[in-house]
Amino acid sequence: MTDRIRDVWGARTPFAAGQPWPERTDRWLTVAEDQVERWVPGVCPLCSTGCGVDVAVAGGRIAGVRGRAGDPVNRGRLGPKGLHGWQAVTSASRLTRPLVRTGGELAPTDWDTALGLVTARSRQVIDEHGPLAMAFHTSGRLSAEEYYAQAVIAHGGIGTPHLDGSARLTATAGSALAESFGCDGPPGSYRDLDLCDTLFLAGHDPADTQTVLWSRVLDRLRGPDRPRLVVADPRVTATAREADLHLAPRPGTDLALLNALLHEILEHGWADQAFVAAHTTGLDGLAATVAGYDPGTAAGICGVRAEDIRAAARILGTAERLVSTVCQGVYQAHQATAAAVQVNNLHLLRGMIGRPGATVFQMNGRSSDRNARETGAGGSLPGFRNWRNPAHVREVAEAWNVPELRIPHWGPATPAPEILRHCEDGSVRFLWVTAANPAVSLPELHRVRSVLGQERLFLVVSDAFRTETAELADVVLPAAVWGEKTGCFTGADRTVHLSEKAADPPGEARPDFDVLLEYARRLDLRDRDGGPLPGWESPEDAWRDFTALTRGRPCDQSALTYERLRATGGVRWPCTDAAPEGTERLYTDHVFPTRPGVCESYGHDLATGARREPAAYRAEDPGGRARLRAAHHLPPHEPVDGTYPFQLVTGRTAYHGQTRAWTGRVPELARAAPDVWVQLSAEDAGPLGVSDGDLVRVVSRRGEIEAPAVCDGVRRGVVFVPYHYGYWDQAEPGRHTRAANEATGTEWDPVSKQPLPANSAVRVERIASAATALAHGLADSDRQTDAPPPGTLTGDVRHAETARPETRS
Repeated sequence: MTDRIRDVWGARTPFAAGQPWPERTDRWLTVAEDQVERWVPGVCPLCSTGCGVDVAVAGGRIAGVRGRAGDPVNRGRLGPKGLHGWQAVTSASRLTRPLVRTGGELAPTDWDTALGLVTARSRQVIDEHGPLAMAFHTSGRLSAEEYYAQAVIAHGGIGTPHLDGSARLTATAGSALAESFGCDGPPGSYRDLDLCDTLFLAGHDPADTQTVLWSRVLDRLRGPDRPRLVVADPRVTATAREADLHLAPRPGTDLALLNALLHEILEHGWADQAFVAAHTTGLDGLAATVAGYDPGTAAGICGVRAEDIRAAARILGTAERLVSTVCQGVYQAHQATAAAVQVNNLHLLRGMIGRPGATVFQMNGRSSDRNARETGAGGSLPGFRNWRNPAHVREVAEAWNVPELRIPHWGPATPAPEILRHCEDGSVRFLWVTAANPAVSLPELHRVRSVLGQERLFLVVSDAFRTETAELADVVLPAAVWGEKTGCFTGADRTVHLSEKAADPPGEARPDFDVLLEYARRLDLRDRDGGPLPGWESPEDAWRDFTALTRGRPCDQSALTYERLRATGGVRWPCTDAAPEGTERLYTDHVFPTRPGVCESYGHDLATGARREPAAYRAEDPGGRARLRAAHHLPPHEPVDGTYPFQLVTGRTAYHGQTRAWTGRVPELARAAPDVWVQLSAEDAGPLGVSDGDLVRVVSRRGEIEAPAVCDGVRRGVVFVPYHYGYWDQAEPGRHTRAANEATGTEWDPVSKQPLPANSAVRVERIASAATALAHGLADSDRQTDAPPPGTLTGDVRHAETARPETRS
């Protein structure tokens, strides 16, 4: 069977531009193939790529998966998490009964008792404190139908704006797209990777974060017409080692670097003047801003050689078909939205959008982050409607048959960091966390634990496992997961898949959709005519309502039925009566959804987050043209100093997703990356007396982390820690020095409101040698300790024939 542990990306299948990506079917079964009773179509939920899978069923249980060969996203391939992650579904540690806190301990109970407590406390909080005391923290792995149910219940039924969650951890993706193009939604498709001649990856390490997508890129890089590759990342990842040019900026200086690239594009006449004049606004302001960022000036800010900035600009400026991607390396750092928008600006200046092989991807984190934003559970109204546009609010109210005033629209939906603050100050008294683990995933964890553990806060957690957050809850509800329920998931290139139920959940676990509907019935939520709200009986009912509400919007899915998805597999929206097979790329006519009556957002000041007023926006109507938005680099709020001389960044491994609630329970994945580590440069490690495997302590102004060191693979002045590791499987209960977010700070981007953990200054202290740490059980003797292969941080051209998997990044 397929091995994606030692061979993360699999065998190469090189292809040339314009050729179809060859199929390669990866599979993993726990039974003989002739014992498989049926294959059920689904989608991998463990990253944002959105790979199509077939789920094997034997004896009424899930028994394996295979990649779906004809799927447009993965063409049969699966990465480590996709191939093995399904085994968490059958884990013996699954929650199978509801739990309630009795005498300080969580004890099993029945569903009637558990939901009765949840409903009674909801009524009490609403009666005593009003709907604004109710809050919901949702996930990055629910189905679109479940997100939509949460939006209808929270916004249309209860009337609270406090609905957000894990999708906020990549919210900069949606904010950057809306700032530039007027609306969320990636303009291109993965097919553009097959056609481009140049790739620019900004803060994006697909070799670890989207392994199947990286397989696609590797196959192009090994093909006969290799695209040029520029990577901007402070770490020497497997992605960076494939680059023609690797730029390693200081964390938090991406905006200065990108401004310098745009400076060079304009200075050398590489902009498409005709396109810019006809299809954009804001050139004068952008040109005036970037004029001060010549390569020499930018080099002093971001620590990248001026000649490398010039070389990168020449590659990007002379590309004929450019694809760029942006991800957490930019999103989690200082001035995140402002920096991400500059990559959009690069494409607008070059006219590289709306045509084959020319697009920009603002990537998400998990398979359904996009669904949260589309359905109104992640910061905007359903269908990418603008909460400041009365006509848009009216459309939602009419669709839900509720009074307009019941839908909170005096401000945007409350972002997750602010929901936590409202819990902290006591204005929120009820919080329902669904399929998320903020007790590990949010910054400044001692504060998060303190807030979630307050006696005055009634905490409900719906999950498949007893996570760190569940351990703080008053009520825990056992949830069905992927493969045990039916629903739609939309990946990072707008491809929608229908994931079908393959097996029953264990014990009394139930789909979140069913639980939400019962909660609404028990709370007696009603529409304007006295009917139940929501008025559905099945996920398909919810999907029909949601897709009808998208009609006429940029994310129109009005013709995208379950029947069509079952017949065709993945379909990219817009999917309409005029485009029943879906739409490969947006903006082919170079008309953007920026008109005042259409746009999702009127925009913000990228430096301060101040919102543009509707009247001012209408007066300067972009008229369907994209918006070139500019900002100056500003120093970070927590600079390094003599006490805290390093900057902490966090990120993923190829083997784990989020807080390991799933992947940590899969033997193959747990063995591949069993514990946390600290990565620092060899130049920094030497003066500290630190060698590979030594136990070190990373200390910030808020907390500390202890882990073995890996001394290579990152630029000087930077410390990297993977953010997956929490405490549910820790040998020493109650010790909080394992999670990366112990040391990160509570700060968020002014536009997207996404937390910015990369803004944390730290110091590193040696605790014990590798031998001493192992002898005293302070480190895991089974963990992999090979440092990443050394690589030059700037200007080095590398074309490795074979690249071994990054086990540390």
